[in-house]
Amino acid sequence: MECTGSAELYLDQLIKRLIINLLDIHLLRILQKKPLWGYKIKKFIETTYGIKIRHSILYPTLNELEKNGFLDSQKKTKSGRVRKVYKITEKGKKYIESYYYILNDQIHNKDLI
Repeated sequence: MECTGSAELYLDQLIKRLIINLLDIHLLRILQKKPLWGYKIKKFIETTYGIKIRHSILYPTLNELEKNGFLDSQKKTKSGRVRKVYKITEKGKKYIESYYYILNDQIHNKDLI
């Protein structure tokens, strides 16, 4: 679906709101593609959505997702640097499936129209 006319004016604003307000969901979605470490996640969000995420927001959110069993992490050394690489768990994948179900239901719910 393509955005046209005045709807296009709100696209960036809505994307930013969704990313910020549902950061945990978007982190899981990003990590569904492949395991990444914090800096790579931060740079991906900045380059893809044009949103600067502070470390003080990103890392506590990653830690909370891990604490709740949606992510696992593993320390890996690359070029002499230790990185904490995050990977989505089966529980995280189920959580994302639930998100997609709810989103799809909201989009197709004819009772609201």
